[in-house]
Amino acid sequence: MRILIIGEGGRESALAAKLQNDPRISKMFFANGNATTDVIGKNVHLSEIKELRDFAIKEKVDLTIVGPEAPLVAGLKDEFKKHDLKVFGPNQKVASLEGSKAFSKKFMQTYDIKTAKAVVFDSYNDAKEYVQTQQYPLVVKASGLAGGKGVVICDNLEEAEATIHDFMIRRIYGDAGIRLVIEEYLEGFEASIIAFSNGEKLFPCVAAKDYKKAGNGDTGPNTGGMGSVAPSPEFTQEHYADFEKNILQPTINGLKGEGFGFKGIIFFGLMVTKNGAYLLEYNMRFGDPETQVLMALMENNLLDVIQDCMEGKDIQLKFKDEKAVCLVMCSGGYPRNIETGYEIVGEDKLKHSKLLYAGAVKKGDKVVSNGGRVLNVVATGATYDDARKKVYEDAAHIHFDYGFYREDIGKF
Repeated sequence: MRILIIGEGGRESALAAKLQNDPRISKMFFANGNATTDVIGKNVHLSEIKELRDFAIKEKVDLTIVGPEAPLVAGLKDEFKKHDLKVFGPNQKVASLEGSKAFSKKFMQTYDIKTAKAVVFDSYNDAKEYVQTQQYPLVVKASGLAGGKGVVICDNLEEAEATIHDFMIRRIYGDAGIRLVIEEYLEGFEASIIAFSNGEKLFPCVAAKDYKKAGNGDTGPNTGGMGSVAPSPEFTQEHYADFEKNILQPTINGLKGEGFGFKGIIFFGLMVTKNGAYLLEYNMRFGDPETQVLMALMENNLLDVIQDCMEGKDIQLKFKDEKAVCLVMCSGGYPRNIETGYEIVGEDKLKHSKLLYAGAVKKGDKVVSNGGRVLNVVATGATYDDARKKVYEDAAHIHFDYGFYREDIGKF
């Protein structure tokens, strides 16, 4: 088989590493890939959907796996389908469950999926008037894709009005913020559950925990993720039962009710409160950095799982009875003004962990940083402390100028 993986982060490195030893795969291509995928297969510099389509036709690609959300929301699956190219992922309409928070919130409300109370606004004046009568904290979300940054928790009216102005008038995230979702603030802990879809049923992985804030102790700005652990230490069997009854099954009902059968991934972003689990958002693809820890624990052959889903077969996911920790090392200034172009050294000194490059590329015989989240260090162990110790011991040997990472991943 010839496989194309679209994306260039640590998630794509984790998928590639999981697939690389499968004897059925003769060639893997990555658009645009990174320093890890460059070794596993061939990186190709393509971004436009038509370019990707033409490449898949020319190279006789048997299966395309999409990592990031933007190509799916832009209709990659629809375009590929016209040419009988197989894609593990949803079409443009179904991808709107991630691409439009207004669309997904309406879907949740229609099918009684447990979620925060919310109102959608297209009018700046209406949104501004609404927040004057609400309790705080309050959450303001840009409806469209904003690179994981279009969500602001506002502690008071002044912050809410400023955020609405930034999104709708200043348009700091472009068209993503011209429609807003304003919802109640939920207090608790977050959990991520990634599920495979075979077109009829959803098959969830173990829950993972993602660390979003840039600084130790969950301080500083929100990022795309500074680390992850799996299984989530906080997410109990009782929480899962609540999730299954009030979120998972109603989502399956909704997908069927809307005719949204698809073969791919649906990601549930949850907030678990004293009143149980609430759905914050859907993502319609593998999470990053959750995929890194899930692939480290998954016992199944990933290609078998994907092929069975593509053929509409039921699957039985199996995970090691271990704990996994992923540490994300970032460029100086991340997530704002990042500093890149620095050589990364120390990979040869890792003893206990797997290094997965993300925002890093090969230049000659060197690897240099070229993104915000530069690399992942992933390890498993009998306990969280065992896995955590391996990760941090190895991370101490890796260096690039101005690089940094959190020191409390896996401490909870």
